[in-house]
Amino acid sequence: MTLHFSKYQGTGNDFIMLDNTNGQHDNLSIAQVQKLCQRKFGIGADGLILLQKHPEFDFEMIYFNADGTQSFCGNGARCAVAYAGKLGLLTSPQTRFLAIDGSHEAWLCEHEVRLKMSDVEPIQSLQDAYVVHTGSPHYILLDDNHTHEHVLEIGRSIRYNDLFRLEGINVNLMAFQEKGIRVATYERGVEDETLSCGTGVTAASLVYALLQQIQEGKVQVQTKGGSLMVEWQMRPDQSFTAVHLTGPTAHVYNGTYEFKG
Repeated sequence: MTLHFSKYQGTGNDFIMLDNTNGQHDNLSIAQVQKLCQRKFGIGADGLILLQKHPEFDFEMIYFNADGTQSFCGNGARCAVAYAGKLGLLTSPQTRFLAIDGSHEAWLCEHEVRLKMSDVEPIQSLQDAYVVHTGSPHYILLDDNHTHEHVLEIGRSIRYNDLFRLEGINVNLMAFQEKGIRVATYERGVEDETLSCGTGVTAASLVYALLQQIQEGKVQVQTKGGSLMVEWQMRPDQSFTAVHLTGPTAHVYNGTYEFKG
């Protein structure tokens, strides 16, 4: 079987994109998703995204982590909007699409996508960290050591501890900067550090808003793969609405992959 794909990236978070508007990839198996995402023996990516038709939306996005599990992905969603534009699925720069956590709005600019995230429940405070669900669960720890070795060590120790081992959690190290914050992320499903994580950047930004008591605002977030902007409104109960994630996307290349055997 020959598979035709496009590769996209958003601040270094990279994705295999498949056009499933005719249902041609309905039978793609988890094992095949895992093989495609392998960096040594497959195409290589942090995740795989199917774009397919939906009667009530411009398109539906089906997202798989590299290990075949499913969740919402902020950078993946931004790249999906850019890919949907290339496929001719959008009738205007503003779009509505469906993802695993519900419907989303987004705005396609020339090189950026602004994505409206789902509303976020009040942040859970732990002894020295915070847990936030932004479509995927995130653990936020204030830590300015963002070396790859440290991110892996801390990320694995939290993701695989007794509290989070079963369902998994993404682990984000956050540091304050003169202008905004800096974030490094260990992603479940990839089980490694990624250069950027949209839902993680969003979660860290909302922790920043809570700590600074900024009711309505925005913050620039620096990741190892580039810069993103997060906006929010904090309600009196400290939940969040009008949460938006904005940043660049890029089409990397098109290609084919031959499944053998």
